[in-house]
Amino acid sequence: MTTTDMSETPAPPAKFKPVHPRLVRYWHWINVVAMLLMIGSGWRIYNASPVFPGFRFPNDFTLGGWLGGALLIHFAAMWLLIINGLIYLIYGFVSGHFRRSFLPLYPREILRDFGLALQGKLGHHVGTYNAVQRLFYVGVILAIIGIFVSGLAVWKPVQFQTIAALMGGYEGARIVHFLMMTAIVAFIFVHLTLVVLVPSTLWPMLWGRARGDDNHGGQS
Repeated sequence: MTTTDMSETPAPPAKFKPVHPRLVRYWHWINVVAMLLMIGSGWRIYNASPVFPGFRFPNDFTLGGWLGGALLIHFAAMWLLIINGLIYLIYGFVSGHFRRSFLPLYPREILRDFGLALQGKLGHHVGTYNAVQRLFYVGVILAIIGIFVSGLAVWKPVQFQTIAALMGGYEGARIVHFLMMTAIVAFIFVHLTLVVLVPSTLWPMLWGRARGDDNHGGQS
């Protein structure tokens, strides 16, 4: 009778564990749609009256076709972003999602993980954010809040003149709005690049679960 070599015994199937709560996933994908609409239409609005003379966005990357159409898309997407964002903020604070996922932020840990990322040695555990990721996510949430507040000053400079004054007036608010948009686009670019490098991190955001043994180099 032949004794079976234990080393040849097939490993049990990996167990799946919950990673991203349903509400977080809904917020994420609704936010993707809202931000794409706002950025594309915002670029068309910018081209009608550039903040920086001589710089315009290629028309092929804009939405709306003309200024009026872009404004309609921009305001519709704005309300989608506001409602979706308020739900996420309330959920994040009440459920402790922000505290568990994004805090604490220690400069020493951020510098350490940033150095490891540059060397390609920063590990990734699905569902757990390293210090650099936590900084990026907190930063993009603040940028979204900043683009909303500055957008109010640009949209209604008389009604929200106090906000506009804090930013240096109407033109100052436009510059802040542009800079917040640039920060969000930069985050999206980095985020998509890291998803391409570690594609397995996309599936948990789609269906909320990941294999319990998932551990990859890189981040998303």
